[in-house]
Amino acid sequence: MSATAAPRGAHLTRRLIQLYAGLALYGASAALLVRAGLGLEPWGVLHQGLAERTGLSIGVVSIIVGAAVLLLWIPLGQRPGLGTVSNVFAVGIAMDGTLALVPDVHGLTAQIAVMTAGVVVNGVATGLYITARFGPGPRDGLMTGLHLRTGRSIRLVRTLIEVAVVVTGFLLGGTLGAGTVVYALAIGPLAQFFLRFFAIGGEPAAESGAVEETGAGKNTVAPAPDSGDTTVTPRAPGQAILPQ
Repeated sequence: MSATAAPRGAHLTRRLIQLYAGLALYGASAALLVRAGLGLEPWGVLHQGLAERTGLSIGVVSIIVGAAVLLLWIPLGQRPGLGTVSNVFAVGIAMDGTLALVPDVHGLTAQIAVMTAGVVVNGVATGLYITARFGPGPRDGLMTGLHLRTGRSIRLVRTLIEVAVVVTGFLLGGTLGAGTVVYALAIGPLAQFFLRFFAIGGEPAAESGAVEETGAGKNTVAPAPDSGDTTVTPRAPGQAILPQ
């Protein structure tokens, strides 16, 4: 065994732990927002609306939507990683599991507390998942793929996608409210903080899979290896700021 084998193995083990802990916490945070009943994150609104219409659990709907979005990667030329495929299943399973354990919340004070916990846990999950560097979530891969195909900014593409998702979900019966606004305002700063907090090997947050917008409307995307190789190599835009 070489002198570097143990550190590299430990490095990969930590990345895998961060990946699946992040995905589990992301699903749990989404479930907490459901229980709070004050509004969900954009894709959660769509998932809840579809669940209301189909009778399926919201976690199962999340898995189906994630798989469908992943199919859209094919014409866009996006390449999935371990984190991408794991995202499709792990978040929905964790979400349904948390909903089975956490009862309905009653009273505005309790609702606000649970909503706040859900948003903060989502920020923690984002930091864990992105810094693991195993590839973007299926929904964010759709965003960056459309950015590459259309030449439009990440900000514009993401906004258009999420507006469409929220409106569709709301029309289907998804919950849109104060929690949606709080999430939109808070998740950016929280994600940035936890990206730095969980960065592996002293890497800055920007090297852990975050998409950054430049003044020229272009984007620099940090590397996020899709394999167990811990070597950081430059890649075309395909990473995400949220594990969606």
